Amino acid sequence: MDPATGAPAPSPRQRSADELLDIVDEHDVVVGQARRAEAYARGLRHRCVFVLVRDGEGRTFVHRRTAQKLVFPSLYDMFVGGVVGAGETYDDAALREAEEELGVSGLPGPRPLFTFLYERDGHSWWSRVYEVRCELPVSPQVEEVAWHAFLTDGELERRLAEWSWAPDGLDAFHRLREWRGRPSGA
Repeated sequence: MDPATGAPAPSPRQRSADELLDIVDEHDVVVGQARRAEAYARGLRHRCVFVLVRDGEGRTFVHRRTAQKLVFPSLYDMFVGGVVGAGETYDDAALREAEEELGVSGLPGPRPLFTFLYERDGHSWWSRVYEVRCELPVSPQVEEVAWHAFLTDGELERRLAEWSWAPDGLDAFHRLREWRGRPSGA
């Protein structure tokens, strides 16, 4: 219940759909604002962050998205992250999203690596890729994460062909490998 109105509190999915986003052009310049649900329905270009999380042993946090996600439900992802809210910076969104999804506080600021434009199947978002080391015990957000594990590079490599991955995260992962000088599929 909403303590102010007595009305039922909105579900996480409703809050997510109502979130206000900056709409950007092909140069990542803000040209307007829209609710997330409208941005998705109309294919409006917005901003997103991808944070690769490694634990103290260098393993990568991998998870399966919940079935309630607005985009790419029930698919695996090797990034935590999400949309950048209206007026929010990429850096602030990266830290907020990482802490929320991992269920931690006090995470060091994720390190920005590169930015790219993701456009596929009616989806379009400017995307900034980050990495961060998390040595804190994680307690992933149940609204976002249905399953999780920290995988070694070899384990992650084997799962790439076995599991169904969120296409934007998989694209970001291939770009990250190329950015690091490792060809995709190597």
